[in-house]
Amino acid sequence: MPGLTAPLRGASAAASSSGPSFAARVILLLTVLPLALASFAFVLQWRGGLNDPASAWPTDTQKFPGMDNSPTGSSSFFSSSSTPSSSSDCAGILGRSSSPSFPFYHGWKFDFDADPRPKICITTSTSAGLEQILPWLFYHKVIGVTTFLLFVEGEAAKPTVSAVLESIPGVKVIYRTKELEEKQAKSRVWNETWLSGFFYKPCNYELFVKQSLNMEMAIVMARDAGADWIIHLDTDELIYPAGAREYSLRQLLSDVPSNVDMVVFPNYESSIERDDIKDPFTEVSMFKKNYDHLPKDTYFGLYKEATRGNPNYFLTYGNGKSAARVQDFLRPNGAHRWHNYMKTPNEIKLEEAAILHYTYAKFSDLTSRRDRCSCKPTKEDVKRCFILDFDRDAFIIASTATEEEMHHWFLDRVVWTDKQVNLKLLRKGIMTRIYTPTAIIHGLKESGVFANAITSAKSLSKEKFLSSMEKLQNKNSSLVPNSVAAGTQPLHTNRKMGGRTESQATVRKVLEFPIIHEPAILPLAPPSLDEYLKEFPEHIVN
Repeated sequence: MPGLTAPLRGASAAASSSGPSFAARVILLLTVLPLALASFAFVLQWRGGLNDPASAWPTDTQKFPGMDNSPTGSSSFFSSSSTPSSSSDCAGILGRSSSPSFPFYHGWKFDFDADPRPKICITTSTSAGLEQILPWLFYHKVIGVTTFLLFVEGEAAKPTVSAVLESIPGVKVIYRTKELEEKQAKSRVWNETWLSGFFYKPCNYELFVKQSLNMEMAIVMARDAGADWIIHLDTDELIYPAGAREYSLRQLLSDVPSNVDMVVFPNYESSIERDDIKDPFTEVSMFKKNYDHLPKDTYFGLYKEATRGNPNYFLTYGNGKSAARVQDFLRPNGAHRWHNYMKTPNEIKLEEAAILHYTYAKFSDLTSRRDRCSCKPTKEDVKRCFILDFDRDAFIIASTATEEEMHHWFLDRVVWTDKQVNLKLLRKGIMTRIYTPTAIIHGLKESGVFANAITSAKSLSKEKFLSSMEKLQNKNSSLVPNSVAAGTQPLHTNRKMGGRTESQATVRKVLEFPIIHEPAILPLAPPSLDEYLKEFPEHIVN
């Protein structure tokens, strides 16, 4: 059989001789391929020695964009020094960092035109300190607000605080002086009906009247500043422009149809998960959604779990805040809405954007409200002082309970400690997590914006500081308009909002005939379950 086996041996020998060569090629391929891929990846990622744009971001010795002098600012009184001062108490609270970047803003496109449109004005009445006002103010600068009209008293009116605020471009500070009160005593609203139900009552009612009178003056000042929109906002509230491109309030309002006079922002309420919150803007991320942003079945189906034994779904108000176009005959309609003397405003309600209301976020909010009001802690007397039920309950507890009892009540009624309930309400959509404001304010703090604002004002010499404060006080007369509503003449009366003195005023006629206006819109609680069951009794479960 040699003839048969010879070819087989030849083929076997050829295969054995080519085997090592094939294996070597496979091994070489497996070695070279990963090296080639790694080299290719390195080439793609290599920056060729060019500087990373993020590393070239302005250092914190430079000014935040928008902080240059402007016609609406008063920074000419202050030094441009921006070196943080470790001796500043407020700087310590607000924090500072040597980090040269705004980590949250890298890659964003901001519009810092000399004449941005639309121009947005926010007005507020506040007695807060810098640790609250500065984050609130610069956050709204980031989202596109151009002008701030701050009616200050208490802590906010102290020279060390107001000097910092006056140094920020776009900010006007108006003090509650005797002259201001005399001008507001001449307002036409005292002889009209829409705000009369709030006159001469203490605490929250007095504040409501004061806010309305300040808003009336702010309309004229906003118009003089060239503003297109005006918003009244408290310093414990942040605008959340959800649904707008680039998180821009300016973009949100520019998309509003031209025939719309007023835009309503439903409010979300902070739901704290700890009892030791110090800085609500950066420590709170969970919010309870507004009724207007929820399906009715979800809202009422989970009403009891979302309320937790409190008088209402929200602790405080639930009817949102609004932005109004600055136009002739515009007037406030309470702190939450605007109106017009000549027409009923065309109003729309936003479906995504909201006001984030950080209410009772700190344990100290219980006592601070108590300290601002001298009412008796009885169920009957608190009705004279507070509009909302929870405010009344909180005032009574803060006035009558021990520190330990107050803390227990706060945990039971305000703090959301049950993680399972929180998770359920988050899954059902009652609660939501919102982190963007926290990220923005953290970025501003880490970039030294707040500390620089404080230290720039503190660097002013004592003589120059005293001179500037005198100028600021004298300037109030020019800031406060003589005519507090478009198309009206002032009344000469002498009144006080708190209700101790009132001189007789001549009942005026508007356009030669009396006009009866609907009452101002109160801070209203959200719809209650009882109201729903009265409307739909078939849903009552025994």
